[in-house]
Amino acid sequence: MSVPDNRLQALFKQPQALPSAPEVAARLIATFGQDDVDIVAVARDIDRDPVMAAKVLQRANSAFFRLLRPVSTSRDALMVLGLNKVRALVINTALNDCFHAVGTLNLDRYWHHSLVAATLARYIAYPLRMDENLAFTAGLLHGIGELVLHAGLPEAMTEIDRELDLLDPRRAAMERQVLGFSHAEAGAELARRWHFPQRLVDALAQQVSPLEAPQPEPLAALVHLAVWRACIHGTPGDADRLIHTYPDALGLAMGLDHDVLVTEDVPPLRELEAS
Repeated sequence: MSVPDNRLQALFKQPQALPSAPEVAARLIATFGQDDVDIVAVARDIDRDPVMAAKVLQRANSAFFRLLRPVSTSRDALMVLGLNKVRALVINTALNDCFHAVGTLNLDRYWHHSLVAATLARYIAYPLRMDENLAFTAGLLHGIGELVLHAGLPEAMTEIDRELDLLDPRRAAMERQVLGFSHAEAGAELARRWHFPQRLVDALAQQVSPLEAPQPEPLAALVHLAVWRACIHGTPGDADRLIHTYPDALGLAMGLDHDVLVTEDVPPLRELEAS
């Protein structure tokens, strides 16, 4: 969907909507696409920001990762989880810190939903033979536009929050009606300005209607499916909603067996609940 450029640019002229990427996050964003990354140097970069390091370790040791042993240093986290997951954790933690005061948005709930979506994105990527690590990152960062909108347009977003829940599938349409663009376009613009890889920028931009893009990015379709399933997870009436709201056209276009997601017993979600 084309976005009224003047409205989006006006949003990003507000400093609260466009924070600078923290140095450690910027360094890790720069490692996307590099074939040979010095893990020791990455650990050293993370440790230069003790608050960031502590938050990353806390999240690395959370139930979402079910580690065989707790990790106590940044280097441990990198060795156990790998660069891709730690990089995604650092970037998401940096975003949460940049937008620490975002009005009516519940950051704990936002973080939990983002991790569920990331876990599902990685799970979906495997049968599709897509990059599981990139899928995890895209799933984790899919909602960054909500942070931008709540920081830059707090009054308008308060009204939208009163009307629709954060996980309501109609939310993007309402944002476009009220603002002229949605969290998808806002997130993609922030990702572009923070120098994310183009595939991630496109995935964020196209995630709401991936089949309508002039040049569809498969990662966007994967994110859409993961977010759809994450929004249903843990809500009453899961079984009926799964059957009646599954995006059939998208699943068919991706070549995904609908049984992967149209079930209440999705393995990674079961593992999260059991932990």
